[in-house]
Amino acid sequence: MEAYLFVHFKEKKTPDGEQVYFALSTDGFHWEAVNNGEPILESSLGEKGVRDHTIVRTGDGRFVILATDLSLANCFHTKYQGSWDNITKEGSKCLSLWESEDLVNWSEQRLIELGDDNYGCLWAPDVVYDPHEQDYVLHWSSSHASNGYGPKAIYYSRTRDFRTFSAPELLCRKEDSGIIDSAIYEENGVFYRFLKSEANPATIILERGDQLAGEGYTRIAAFDSEMAKLQQGVYEAPTAFRLPSGEWCLMLDFYGVEGEGQGYVPFVAETLESGRFVRSDESFSFPYGFKHGTVLSISSEEYTRIKEAFNPK
Repeated sequence: MEAYLFVHFKEKKTPDGEQVYFALSTDGFHWEAVNNGEPILESSLGEKGVRDHTIVRTGDGRFVILATDLSLANCFHTKYQGSWDNITKEGSKCLSLWESEDLVNWSEQRLIELGDDNYGCLWAPDVVYDPHEQDYVLHWSSSHASNGYGPKAIYYSRTRDFRTFSAPELLCRKEDSGIIDSAIYEENGVFYRFLKSEANPATIILERGDQLAGEGYTRIAAFDSEMAKLQQGVYEAPTAFRLPSGEWCLMLDFYGVEGEGQGYVPFVAETLESGRFVRSDESFSFPYGFKHGTVLSISSEEYTRIKEAFNPK
């Protein structure tokens, strides 16, 4: 049996929401809270809150969680004076990192500082393995001094061990708007890049390219057609995974309402190449609104280990 782990946070106005939460599924459709819906890990460094989680399984058998070091509950009305513009220029300078060998026992939190003073923020880290370079590409969205901290772009750094990182480089920029929340996957030797476009259109876009880093990516029109059916400007944080059927499930975080009703909405496609992701709410169930996270395929043994550690009978 294959199973799934969803690492995410909760959109709450209190600091306990901006922590590390787990959810589990045996089929990718029906999800259950772990630890009775309480945090698995809590941030004690930086802003003492984390958002925009990702998790990766490394080649040497470790698991790494990365997240944005940002707490709106702790800092939005104080440090940032109630302004997102201030956050994009002055906040989220670090990423938070935890490591584990078994998904149960986790290391002490570390802060990873990748950007220099030219970076206004580092948001929404995600990781993809590069089979050509045999390393990991850590990518995120930033505002930058190069364009006056205007529309954000996607930057990246390479690592083999999540301790030493290459100097950040520009991965991609969109000429007519900012882009955030990158998620990259490989299918049949081709890389597919989901991005949240902040305008033109104000929704998720999907691009394909032959190299993980480099030019030559093109938009997938069929995906644009599906996203045009949705309300604009209210979806972000794409994360995708293969269902047991071999189809792809794309989760988009809906933030168009306050409180109840927020959280991930599922879309299903036969392949990434097709781009035809059909909304599939009726087939999925969630115990509460998961916010910006990542799904990791896990074994049945790992699923049981997490259940027994955090959901004891």
